[in-house]
Amino acid sequence: MKPGDKEFLAELFGAAVEAADPEAALRARLPARPRGRTVVIGAGKGVAQLAAAFERLWDGPLEGVVVTRYGYAAPCQRIRVLEAAHPVPDAAGLQASRALFEAVEGLGEDDLVVALICGGGSALLPCPPGPLTLADEAAMNSALLASGAPISVMNAIRKQVSGIKGGRLAAACHPAKVVTLVVSDVPGDDPAQVASGPTIPDAADRVEARALVKTWGIRLPEAVETWLAGEEGQPPSPDDPVFAAHAVHVVASARLSLEAAAARAEARGVPAVILSDSIEGEARDVARVHAAIAREVAGRGRPFARPVVILSGGETTVTIRGQGKGGRNTEFLLSLALAGEGVPFAALAADTDGIDGSEDNAGAFTDGASMQRLRGMGADPAALLAGNDAWTAFHRLGDLFVPGPTGTNVNDFRAILIR
Repeated sequence: MKPGDKEFLAELFGAAVEAADPEAALRARLPARPRGRTVVIGAGKGVAQLAAAFERLWDGPLEGVVVTRYGYAAPCQRIRVLEAAHPVPDAAGLQASRALFEAVEGLGEDDLVVALICGGGSALLPCPPGPLTLADEAAMNSALLASGAPISVMNAIRKQVSGIKGGRLAAACHPAKVVTLVVSDVPGDDPAQVASGPTIPDAADRVEARALVKTWGIRLPEAVETWLAGEEGQPPSPDDPVFAAHAVHVVASARLSLEAAAARAEARGVPAVILSDSIEGEARDVARVHAAIAREVAGRGRPFARPVVILSGGETTVTIRGQGKGGRNTEFLLSLALAGEGVPFAALAADTDGIDGSEDNAGAFTDGASMQRLRGMGADPAALLAGNDAWTAFHRLGDLFVPGPTGTNVNDFRAILIR
C-alpha cells in the first residue's frame, strides 16, 4: 500500500460518518411541540448519540428511554440510556423492551412520542411472544445470522416472532402521536426494515415469513417453527387506525454518506464513482465482482479512468461455514484481496457504526499485495476465507481498522482506490 493511502481512505470513511452526524440529521426533522408530554423512545447502536442530540435540540420538557449496545452509551440528562447485547439478544435487552413499553403507558391524544430508530435495534429489543422464551429468540437470531439471508429476509421473520417489532411498539403508544426518526442502515432505505420496525407496521404476513424460511433453508428452533406455523400474535396492519396520525422520516442514510465521501475524494483531487448504496449478497461474492471491476479499471481504463476511488454501500451477508472470527466487511476484503491479487489497488471496507462482527474493529485495509505478505507469514488466505476467519488474516497483517464506536450507523462503507 502506497504512503498516504490508508490515511486517504480513512478520511473518506470519516466524511461518510460525519454526514450522518446525529445532531445535523435530526435538526431538519424536529416535530412541533405537543400540548402534552414528550416521550422519547428508541433502539440501535447509535441511538444514545441520537438521544443526546435530541436533548440538545429540543426546546421543551421531555422524558424517555432508549437502548443501545454495550459500550455504546452516551451521556443524556433526561433520557435514560440502557445497554444490551448485540448481535445475539440477552436478558438486559428483554428488560429494555419492557422499559420502552412502560415509558409509553397511559399516554393521551395531546402527547407526543418521538421514536429514534437505527441499525442494531432488532437484537437489542428481544420480546418473545406467547410461549416462546428469550432462549428461543436468541437461538432464532443466531440461526438467521448464520443463514446468509439478506437483512430484509431476516427482519420479515423477526417481525412475526416478536411482541415489539413490526409496529407493535407504536400501537402501544395509542392515542398519542408517534414521530419516528430513522437512521437507515438497510439497502433501499425502507424505514420499516430498520431495527425490524418497532414503530412502523409492515404489510408482510406470516405466510410470507414461512415461505422465506423454506426458500433460504433456515433451521429455526422447533418452538419458533411451531409459532410460525400458527396464526396467533400477528403484527398490526399498516391500515390500522392507530397509525393514522403517525409520521416517519429517514434522517440519515448510506446514500448521503457515500455522496459526502465522494465529495471529499474529489476535493482531494481524486475522482470518485458510487456503484450503489444498496448492494446485497454474499460478502465474498460481492467482493469478487468489485475485484473484477478494479482489475478492468487498472488494466484497461474502463469503465472508469484512473485515478479513481470506487465507492459502494449496502449490507452484505456471510454464510457461516467455519469457526473463525470476523464480520462481513473483513470477509469482503479477504475475498477482494484474493480475487484482486496483483492489481494495484488499495481498499477499506468498514461498518459505519465502528464495529464489524463481534470484535473491536470496524473493518480493515487491504491491497493487491496483501495476500503475498500473508503467505510470507506462513498463513493460507484461501483456508482462512473458507473458515470465515478474515479477522485473523488482517490481525496478522496489522491492517485492522479500529476507529471505535462512531455514534451512527448507515451500513457498510467500501472504498477501492486505483491510482
